[in-house]
Amino acid sequence: MVTRSLTELAAELKGQVLGDGSIVVSDVAGIREALPGDITFIANSRYDAYLDETRASAVICARDTRQTRMPLILVDNPYRAFQQAVRIFRPDRDRPAPGVHPTAVIAADALLGERIGQRCVIVAHGYVGPRVVIGPDTCLYAHVTVREDCVIGARCILHPGVVIGADGFGFALDQGRYHKVPQVGNVIIEDDVEIGANTTIDRATTHSTRVGAGTKIDNLVQIGHNVVIGQHCIIVAQVGISGSTELADHVTVGGQAGLVGHITVGKGAMVAAQSGVTKSVPADTVVSGYPAIPHGPWKRIQAMLQKLPQMFQRLRDVEERVQKLEREDAEERVR
Repeated sequence: MVTRSLTELAAELKGQVLGDGSIVVSDVAGIREALPGDITFIANSRYDAYLDETRASAVICARDTRQTRMPLILVDNPYRAFQQAVRIFRPDRDRPAPGVHPTAVIAADALLGERIGQRCVIVAHGYVGPRVVIGPDTCLYAHVTVREDCVIGARCILHPGVVIGADGFGFALDQGRYHKVPQVGNVIIEDDVEIGANTTIDRATTHSTRVGAGTKIDNLVQIGHNVVIGQHCIIVAQVGISGSTELADHVTVGGQAGLVGHITVGKGAMVAAQSGVTKSVPADTVVSGYPAIPHGPWKRIQAMLQKLPQMFQRLRDVEERVQKLEREDAEERVR
């Protein structure tokens, strides 16, 4: 296990300790999931409130962060520094050896194993990585990939081409260059989830990307790192959900909708097809359009848009009448 005192870690990150530099940390985690012994980070001001709530032993944050009871490492670029910290504490991240492994095609004999549940079916050309756990009665169709450390529950169905646990899209910008942030979390798919063809669910930066029990996901859906989807949700084809967004239970997202990162969608809410959701959605509401607004006002706006050509023509007619009256009035004054 790799350990560092805050003083040692700050030196490696080119930062400054604010607080007790002798505190020892041994792992990295997100600010809400962190435990004593972990170091976490804040790179977005919307998470500042967690400074007083996190259980982490220390926080990496910007140099202008307010003083708090929590020991801090102050740096110029918290996200970049966290990326470096991940590499320090997780140096043994699995990387496949060069070449093509002779067992890359998984046949029927791959159904047996300590971590693969009873009555599972893994169709040809699937891939199941190290330390993956798959519950009983789950079916992985052709060309499904489940990467290392991910967990698939019982009675799940993953259709052809599904990828579980690819790296999340995380890059830290520093001096004009992007640096890959290691994605050291996993994906947890709970029981009775069905995932459509060619859908991708990225692993978390730390902790877990999670899909709740009973949720059904259509084809060609992209779910970003650290997304949390509640139970019994419906996500229709070509939806994109950006990192760290959370959906409560029984949420429905229509086809081709897009959700920005770091927002929440409340229980029972519905997002209409092709909507662009840019802020959090309350429970039991329906939103539509881009940017997404409550469905009632959106329908009225759409109804008005259909009448714009006629309204424009009427406006032109009124302008012409006014201009005619102004000319007649001017001529009358000249007389």
